Amino acid sequence: MDTPPPRLTAYSHGAGCACKLGPGELADVLGRIAPPEAPDLLVGREHGDDAVVWRRPDGRALVATIDVFTPIVDDADTWGRIAAVNAGSDVHAMGGTPLFAVAFAAWPREQLDLDLLATVLAGGQAAAAEGGWVVAGGHTIDGPEPLYGQAVIGEVDPDRMLTNAGGDPGDALVLTKPLGTGLTTTAVKRSDPSAIAPGGDLAEVYAAAVAEMTRSNGTAAQLAVELGGRCATDVTGFGLLNHLRELVRASNVGAEVEVAAVPRLPGLDPLLAAKWIPGGTQRNLAHVRPDLDVAATVAEDDLVVLADAQTSGGLLLALPEAAAEELVDGLRAAGHDAARIGRLTDDPSGRIAVV
Repeated sequence: MDTPPPRLTAYSHGAGCACKLGPGELADVLGRIAPPEAPDLLVGREHGDDAVVWRRPDGRALVATIDVFTPIVDDADTWGRIAAVNAGSDVHAMGGTPLFAVAFAAWPREQLDLDLLATVLAGGQAAAAEGGWVVAGGHTIDGPEPLYGQAVIGEVDPDRMLTNAGGDPGDALVLTKPLGTGLTTTAVKRSDPSAIAPGGDLAEVYAAAVAEMTRSNGTAAQLAVELGGRCATDVTGFGLLNHLRELVRASNVGAEVEVAAVPRLPGLDPLLAAKWIPGGTQRNLAHVRPDLDVAATVAEDDLVVLADAQTSGGLLLALPEAAAEELVDGLRAAGHDAARIGRLTDDPSGRIAVV
């Protein structure tokens, strides 16, 4: 009898981006370190942007980011692909084009076969190639928990960047992917593998989650820049509400989010009822709750979804209404489940209304 492959998620303390430090913890740590200053550092970490931007002598600029996380699925190739797309998304979120990457992996070599590591690396390399960048090298260590990710370098026109600080009152908010990958991957991690097999309880939502996590944000970013967009972030481990919180604070505005307009993966209600909620999602909601003005009609489960710790999530963009409508139409025509989900308001306090 063939031995079933090991469940990679069993070696992970948290699924994908849900393994990361919470926004409050990270803010506390970074608050103890003075931000660096350099004349060519155009975008640093002051506003929580997705990548740093460095001006080159030729007038262009480099975009640099790194993203590493634990297994989010049990299939090694799929994990590698998701991690690569997720890392490249930070460059796309700045309006940039990825050029090359170096990969990083930690591997418990006494517990997991090195053939699986090779499969992870190959999946990441294939996804990078499909996205237009090259994995040129990397670094590995022997570690107690599997980790994989990439440091991606890209380029961007400094006059056409997307940043957290580019929003204006009245701009429409557009989300380019549905929410719910944190809930889904947590349910998969805690369930029997048969749950994602054809006909299984989680088959539909799992397939939809993988399709979205392996979907590049390159098309969305390119179209947004072409339409004159200047404000964006990608929605990952901190969840939609915390990434929006960073955006409104950087732009000195407030926001209104329409719950009914926010796209979700299919089949989330049973997961919410079963309380398959990632620890990262709970930390996210606790951190952002003091900044929310929640309508009486909004359920707690709605807030959980809005704070769900996403892995390789979509872009959250702010741009004028007419451009937002054109962006949503263009993305839907290209197969993206994009939607206008709210607007920025003239509120320098940064309050977020959830209605």
